[in-house]
Amino acid sequence: MTTAAAAHPEHGPEDPCPEGIELYERALREGGIGRPEASSAPCLLDTGLLRPDGRDPARLEAVPPALALHRMLRATTDRVVHERRHAQRLAEAFAPLMGIDGRSAAAAENPAIRVISGTGPINEAITEAMTGAVRELLCVQPNVHYSDRRGAAAQVVAMDRDQALLDRGARIRTLYQHTQRHMPLVLARYEQLRGDAEARSLDEVTDRLIVADRDVAFIPAGGDGTVALEVRHPALVEFLAVTFDRLWWQATPMYPQTVHRPSLNGITPRQRAIAGLLVEGHTDAVIADRLGMNIRTARVHIAKLAATLGSESRAQLGYLIGRSGILDRGA
Repeated sequence: MTTAAAAHPEHGPEDPCPEGIELYERALREGGIGRPEASSAPCLLDTGLLRPDGRDPARLEAVPPALALHRMLRATTDRVVHERRHAQRLAEAFAPLMGIDGRSAAAAENPAIRVISGTGPINEAITEAMTGAVRELLCVQPNVHYSDRRGAAAQVVAMDRDQALLDRGARIRTLYQHTQRHMPLVLARYEQLRGDAEARSLDEVTDRLIVADRDVAFIPAGGDGTVALEVRHPALVEFLAVTFDRLWWQATPMYPQTVHRPSLNGITPRQRAIAGLLVEGHTDAVIADRLGMNIRTARVHIAKLAATLGSESRAQLGYLIGRSGILDRGA
Protein backbone atom coordinates (compact mmCIF):
# COMPACT_ATOMS: atom_id res chain seq x y z
CA MET A 1 0.00 0.00 0.00
CA THR A 2 1.39 3.44 -0.96
CA THR A 3 1.78 6.24 1.58
CA ALA A 4 -0.90 8.28 -0.22
CA ALA A 5 -3.35 5.37 -0.23
CA ALA A 6 -2.66 4.69 3.45
CA ALA A 7 -3.37 8.31 4.33
CA HIS A 8 -6.64 8.38 2.40
CA PRO A 9 -9.61 8.31 4.82
CA GLU A 10 -11.88 5.29 4.63
CA HIS A 11 -15.45 5.97 3.50
CA GLY A 12 -18.33 4.21 1.77
CA PRO A 13 -19.24 4.61 -1.91
CA GLU A 14 -22.31 6.61 -0.88
CA ASP A 15 -20.18 9.24 0.87
CA PRO A 16 -17.55 10.48 -1.65
CA CYS A 17 -14.62 12.42 -0.24
CA PRO A 18 -13.86 16.04 -1.32
CA GLU A 19 -10.46 15.05 -2.74
CA GLY A 20 -12.02 12.30 -4.84
CA ILE A 21 -14.75 14.59 -6.18
CA GLU A 22 -12.14 17.21 -7.10
CA LEU A 23 -10.03 14.67 -9.03
CA TYR A 24 -13.11 13.20 -10.69
CA GLU A 25 -14.23 16.67 -11.83
CA ARG A 26 -10.75 17.32 -13.20
CA ALA A 27 -10.77 14.00 -15.08
CA LEU A 28 -14.15 14.91 -16.61
CA ARG A 29 -12.91 18.31 -17.76
CA GLU A 30 -9.52 17.14 -19.05
CA GLY A 31 -10.53 13.82 -20.55
CA GLY A 32 -8.67 11.80 -17.93
CA ILE A 33 -5.78 11.90 -15.44
CA GLY A 34 -2.55 9.98 -14.94
CA ARG A 35 -2.48 6.93 -12.68
CA PRO A 36 0.02 8.50 -10.23
CA GLU A 37 -2.30 11.46 -9.73
CA ALA A 38 -5.24 9.17 -8.97
CA SER A 39 -3.27 7.23 -6.33
CA SER A 40 -4.10 9.91 -3.75
CA ALA A 41 -7.80 9.00 -4.04
CA PRO A 42 -8.05 5.20 -4.54
CA CYS A 43 -11.80 5.44 -3.89
CA LEU A 44 -12.29 6.66 -7.47
CA LEU A 45 -11.30 3.27 -8.86
CA ASP A 46 -13.04 1.34 -6.07
CA THR A 47 -16.36 3.10 -6.73
CA GLY A 48 -16.04 2.96 -10.52
CA LEU A 49 -15.79 6.72 -11.09
CA LEU A 50 -12.51 6.18 -12.98
CA ARG A 51 -11.54 3.32 -15.28
CA PRO A 52 -8.43 2.40 -17.31
CA ASP A 53 -8.01 4.34 -20.55
CA GLY A 54 -7.92 1.81 -23.36
CA ARG A 55 -5.78 4.14 -25.47
CA ASP A 56 -3.14 4.89 -22.83
CA PRO A 57 -2.29 2.39 -20.04
CA ALA A 58 -0.71 5.19 -18.01
CA ARG A 59 -3.98 7.15 -17.78
CA LEU A 60 -7.44 6.75 -16.33
CA GLU A 61 -10.63 8.12 -17.87
CA ALA A 62 -13.74 9.37 -16.08
CA VAL A 63 -16.92 7.31 -16.24
CA PRO A 64 -19.84 9.54 -17.39
CA PRO A 65 -21.66 10.94 -14.30
CA ALA A 66 -25.09 9.62 -15.36
CA LEU A 67 -23.74 6.08 -15.70
CA ALA A 68 -21.75 6.27 -12.46
CA LEU A 69 -24.77 7.58 -10.52
CA HIS A 70 -27.02 4.85 -11.91
CA ARG A 71 -24.57 2.15 -10.85
CA MET A 72 -24.36 3.56 -7.35
CA LEU A 73 -28.13 3.88 -7.02
CA ARG A 74 -28.58 0.29 -8.17
CA ALA A 75 -26.03 -0.92 -5.61
CA THR A 76 -27.72 1.01 -2.81
CA THR A 77 -31.12 -0.36 -3.83
CA ASP A 78 -29.71 -3.89 -3.49
CA ARG A 79 -28.49 -3.05 0.00
CA VAL A 80 -31.89 -1.65 0.97
CA VAL A 81 -33.55 -4.91 -0.10
CA HIS A 82 -30.97 -6.87 1.90
CA GLU A 83 -31.57 -4.73 5.02
CA ARG A 84 -35.34 -5.09 4.66
CA ARG A 85 -35.08 -8.89 4.46
CA HIS A 86 -32.68 -8.95 7.40
CA ALA A 87 -35.09 -6.88 9.51
CA GLN A 88 -37.97 -9.16 8.52
CA ARG A 89 -36.01 -12.30 9.53
CA LEU A 90 -35.12 -10.68 12.85
CA ALA A 91 -38.77 -9.81 13.53
CA GLU A 92 -39.86 -13.35 12.66
CA ALA A 93 -37.22 -14.81 14.97
CA PHE A 94 -38.30 -12.66 17.93
CA ALA A 95 -42.07 -12.96 17.37
CA PRO A 96 -42.52 -16.24 19.34
CA LEU A 97 -40.37 -14.86 22.18
CA MET A 98 -42.40 -11.71 22.79
CA GLY A 99 -44.90 -13.54 24.99
CA ILE A 100 -42.22 -14.91 27.34
CA ASP A 101 -41.78 -12.80 30.47
CA GLY A 102 -38.79 -13.94 32.48
CA ARG A 103 -38.00 -10.57 34.00
CA SER A 104 -37.34 -10.00 37.68
CA ALA A 105 -39.53 -7.64 39.69
CA ALA A 106 -36.88 -4.90 39.44
CA ALA A 107 -36.68 -5.23 35.67
CA ALA A 108 -40.46 -5.20 35.42
CA GLU A 109 -40.53 -1.72 36.96
CA ASN A 110 -38.38 -0.38 34.10
CA PRO A 111 -39.10 -2.65 31.11
CA ALA A 112 -36.77 -2.68 28.13
CA ILE A 113 -39.81 -3.16 25.89
CA ARG A 114 -43.24 -1.73 26.74
CA VAL A 115 -46.45 -2.33 24.81
CA ILE A 116 -48.57 0.80 24.31
CA SER A 117 -52.17 0.54 23.07
CA GLY A 118 -54.23 3.36 21.58
CA THR A 119 -53.37 6.33 19.38
CA GLY A 120 -53.59 8.78 22.29
CA PRO A 121 -51.24 6.90 24.64
CA ILE A 122 -48.79 6.28 21.77
CA ASN A 123 -48.63 9.99 20.94
CA GLU A 124 -48.24 10.84 24.63
CA ALA A 125 -45.33 8.40 25.01
CA ILE A 126 -43.60 9.77 21.91
CA THR A 127 -44.11 13.34 23.08
CA GLU A 128 -42.69 12.49 26.52
CA ALA A 129 -39.62 10.85 24.95
CA MET A 130 -39.08 13.82 22.63
CA THR A 131 -39.45 16.32 25.48
CA GLY A 132 -36.30 14.85 27.03
CA ALA A 133 -34.40 14.64 23.73
CA VAL A 134 -31.68 17.21 23.07
CA ARG A 135 -29.57 15.78 20.23
CA GLU A 136 -31.36 14.01 17.39
CA LEU A 137 -34.61 12.46 16.19
CA LEU A 138 -34.59 9.73 13.54
CA CYS A 139 -37.87 8.94 11.74
CA VAL A 140 -39.03 6.51 9.06
CA GLN A 141 -42.41 7.41 7.57
CA PRO A 142 -43.56 4.73 5.09
CA ASN A 143 -46.51 5.51 2.84
CA VAL A 144 -48.13 7.92 5.30
CA HIS A 145 -51.69 8.94 4.42
CA TYR A 146 -52.35 12.38 5.85
CA SER A 147 -55.89 12.61 4.54
CA ASP A 148 -57.56 10.40 7.14
CA ARG A 149 -58.65 11.74 10.54
CA ARG A 150 -56.00 9.91 12.57
CA GLY A 151 -53.20 11.01 10.25
CA ALA A 152 -54.31 14.64 10.25
CA ALA A 153 -54.51 14.72 14.06
CA ALA A 154 -51.09 13.11 14.40
CA GLN A 155 -49.63 15.65 11.98
CA VAL A 156 -50.73 18.61 14.13
CA VAL A 157 -49.24 17.03 17.28
CA ALA A 158 -46.02 16.09 15.47
CA MET A 159 -45.45 19.61 14.11
CA ASP A 160 -45.57 21.19 17.57
CA ARG A 161 -43.25 18.70 19.24
CA ASP A 162 -40.85 18.60 16.27
CA GLN A 163 -40.50 22.39 16.29
CA ALA A 164 -39.91 22.35 20.03
CA LEU A 165 -37.12 19.79 19.50
CA LEU A 166 -35.52 21.91 16.75
CA ASP A 167 -35.75 24.98 18.98
CA ARG A 168 -33.58 23.14 21.55
CA GLY A 169 -30.85 22.81 18.93
CA ALA A 170 -31.46 19.17 18.02
CA ARG A 171 -31.75 17.89 14.45
CA ILE A 172 -34.40 15.76 12.74
CA ARG A 173 -33.73 13.28 9.94
CA THR A 174 -36.70 11.62 8.20
CA LEU A 175 -36.88 8.88 5.57
CA TYR A 176 -39.87 8.68 3.21
CA GLN A 177 -40.73 6.57 0.20
CA HIS A 178 -40.12 8.12 -3.22
CA THR A 179 -43.88 8.32 -3.76
CA GLN A 180 -44.10 10.91 -0.97
CA ARG A 181 -41.48 13.30 -2.39
CA HIS A 182 -44.07 15.60 -3.97
CA MET A 183 -46.99 15.25 -1.54
CA PRO A 184 -48.22 18.80 -0.72
CA LEU A 185 -48.59 18.09 3.00
CA VAL A 186 -45.10 16.60 3.21
CA LEU A 187 -43.62 19.62 1.43
CA ALA A 188 -45.65 22.00 3.57
CA ARG A 189 -44.22 20.38 6.68
CA TYR A 190 -40.68 21.41 5.73
CA GLU A 191 -41.78 24.87 4.69
CA GLN A 192 -43.07 25.39 8.24
CA LEU A 193 -40.30 23.77 10.30
CA ARG A 194 -37.45 26.04 11.38
CA GLY A 195 -34.13 24.44 12.23
CA ASP A 196 -31.91 21.50 11.29
CA ALA A 197 -34.45 19.23 9.56
CA GLU A 198 -33.50 16.95 6.67
CA ALA A 199 -35.46 14.45 4.57
CA ARG A 200 -34.49 11.75 2.08
CA SER A 201 -36.42 9.03 0.22
CA LEU A 202 -36.11 5.44 -1.01
CA ASP A 203 -38.20 3.11 -3.13
CA GLU A 204 -38.80 0.94 -0.06
CA VAL A 205 -38.31 1.66 3.63
CA THR A 206 -38.89 -0.23 6.85
CA ASP A 207 -42.11 0.09 8.83
CA ARG A 208 -42.58 3.27 10.87
CA LEU A 209 -39.70 4.02 13.23
CA ILE A 210 -38.92 6.83 15.69
CA VAL A 211 -35.61 7.00 17.60
CA ALA A 212 -35.00 9.80 20.11
CA ASP A 213 -31.38 10.55 21.09
CA ARG A 214 -30.58 6.88 20.44
CA ASP A 215 -32.00 6.21 23.91
CA VAL A 216 -35.58 5.16 23.11
CA ALA A 217 -37.28 3.89 19.96
CA PHE A 218 -40.89 3.37 18.92
CA ILE A 219 -42.00 0.76 16.39
CA PRO A 220 -45.47 -0.50 15.44
CA ALA A 221 -46.78 -3.73 16.92
CA GLY A 222 -49.87 -4.05 14.73
CA GLY A 223 -50.99 -3.35 11.21
CA ASP A 224 -53.56 -0.66 12.10
CA GLY A 225 -51.15 1.62 13.95
CA THR A 226 -53.01 1.49 17.27
CA VAL A 227 -50.41 -0.65 19.11
CA ALA A 228 -46.73 0.26 19.44
CA LEU A 229 -43.62 -0.93 21.24
CA GLU A 230 -41.49 1.47 23.28
CA VAL A 231 -37.97 0.04 23.13
CA ARG A 232 -35.33 1.11 25.68
CA HIS A 233 -32.92 -1.82 25.49
CA PRO A 234 -29.59 -0.20 24.47
CA ALA A 235 -28.60 -2.98 22.06
CA LEU A 236 -31.97 -2.98 20.27
CA VAL A 237 -32.12 0.83 20.08
CA GLU A 238 -28.59 0.91 18.65
CA PHE A 239 -29.50 -1.77 16.09
CA LEU A 240 -32.48 0.29 14.93
CA ALA A 241 -30.41 3.48 14.78
CA VAL A 242 -27.63 1.81 12.76
CA THR A 243 -30.21 0.38 10.36
CA PHE A 244 -31.60 3.88 9.91
CA ASP A 245 -28.12 5.28 9.26
CA ARG A 246 -27.45 2.71 6.54
CA LEU A 247 -30.73 3.45 4.83
CA TRP A 248 -30.10 7.20 5.17
CA TRP A 249 -26.81 7.10 3.26
CA GLN A 250 -28.44 5.07 0.49
CA ALA A 251 -31.41 7.44 0.16
CA THR A 252 -31.98 10.31 -2.29
CA PRO A 253 -31.99 13.81 -0.73
CA MET A 254 -35.33 15.64 -0.92
CA TYR A 255 -34.96 18.47 1.66
CA PRO A 256 -33.31 20.94 2.02
CA GLN A 257 -31.36 19.79 -1.06
CA THR A 258 -33.34 18.03 -3.80
CA VAL A 259 -31.67 15.44 -6.04
CA HIS A 260 -33.55 14.12 -9.07
CA ARG A 261 -32.96 10.49 -9.96
CA PRO A 262 -32.01 9.91 -13.63
CA SER A 263 -33.88 7.81 -16.18
CA LEU A 264 -32.03 5.22 -18.25
CA ASN A 265 -33.00 4.38 -21.83
CA GLY A 266 -36.51 5.67 -21.25
CA ILE A 267 -36.98 3.64 -18.03
CA THR A 268 -37.67 5.81 -14.98
CA PRO A 269 -36.24 4.94 -11.53
CA ARG A 270 -39.75 4.06 -10.31
CA GLN A 271 -40.27 1.73 -13.27
CA ARG A 272 -36.94 0.04 -12.49
CA ALA A 273 -38.09 -0.53 -8.91
CA ILE A 274 -41.33 -2.03 -10.22
CA ALA A 275 -39.39 -4.19 -12.70
CA GLY A 276 -37.36 -5.64 -9.84
CA LEU A 277 -40.51 -6.64 -7.95
CA LEU A 278 -42.12 -8.03 -11.12
CA VAL A 279 -39.27 -10.44 -11.78
CA GLU A 280 -39.55 -11.58 -8.15
CA GLY A 281 -43.09 -12.67 -9.01
CA HIS A 282 -45.07 -10.19 -6.91
CA THR A 283 -48.67 -9.25 -7.73
CA ASP A 284 -49.77 -5.72 -8.61
CA ALA A 285 -51.23 -5.30 -5.12
CA VAL A 286 -48.00 -6.31 -3.39
CA ILE A 287 -45.95 -4.05 -5.67
CA ALA A 288 -48.24 -1.11 -4.91
CA ASP A 289 -47.98 -1.72 -1.16
CA ARG A 290 -44.19 -2.16 -1.20
CA LEU A 291 -43.63 1.05 -3.15
CA GLY A 292 -46.24 3.14 -1.35
CA MET A 293 -48.68 3.77 -4.21
CA ASN A 294 -52.23 2.74 -5.01
CA ILE A 295 -52.77 -0.26 -7.25
CA ARG A 296 -54.10 1.85 -10.12
CA THR A 297 -50.90 3.92 -10.21
CA ALA A 298 -48.81 0.75 -10.05
CA ARG A 299 -50.65 -0.68 -13.04
CA VAL A 300 -50.13 2.54 -15.01
CA HIS A 301 -46.38 2.29 -14.42
CA ILE A 302 -46.39 -1.41 -15.36
CA ALA A 303 -48.22 -0.59 -18.59
CA LYS A 304 -45.71 2.16 -19.44
CA LEU A 305 -42.82 -0.19 -18.69
CA ALA A 306 -44.36 -2.84 -20.95
CA ALA A 307 -44.84 -0.29 -23.73
CA THR A 308 -41.25 0.92 -23.47
CA LEU A 309 -39.87 -2.63 -23.64
CA GLY A 310 -42.35 -3.71 -26.34
CA SER A 311 -44.06 -6.37 -24.23
CA GLU A 312 -47.46 -7.78 -25.14
CA SER A 313 -48.00 -10.01 -22.09
CA ARG A 314 -47.02 -10.32 -18.43
CA ALA A 315 -44.85 -13.36 -19.12
CA GLN A 316 -43.08 -11.62 -21.99
CA LEU A 317 -42.54 -8.55 -19.82
CA GLY A 318 -40.50 -10.56 -17.30
CA TYR A 319 -38.38 -11.98 -20.11
CA LEU A 320 -37.82 -8.55 -21.67
CA ILE A 321 -36.88 -7.04 -18.30
CA GLY A 322 -34.21 -9.68 -17.88
CA ARG A 323 -32.92 -9.27 -21.42
CA SER A 324 -32.88 -5.45 -21.24
CA GLY A 325 -30.28 -5.42 -18.47
CA ILE A 326 -32.03 -2.63 -16.55
CA LEU A 327 -31.71 -4.60 -13.31
CA ASP A 328 -28.08 -5.58 -13.78
CA ARG A 329 -25.86 -4.43 -10.94
CA GLY A 330 -23.49 -2.74 -13.32
CA ALA A 331 -26.15 -1.20 -15.59
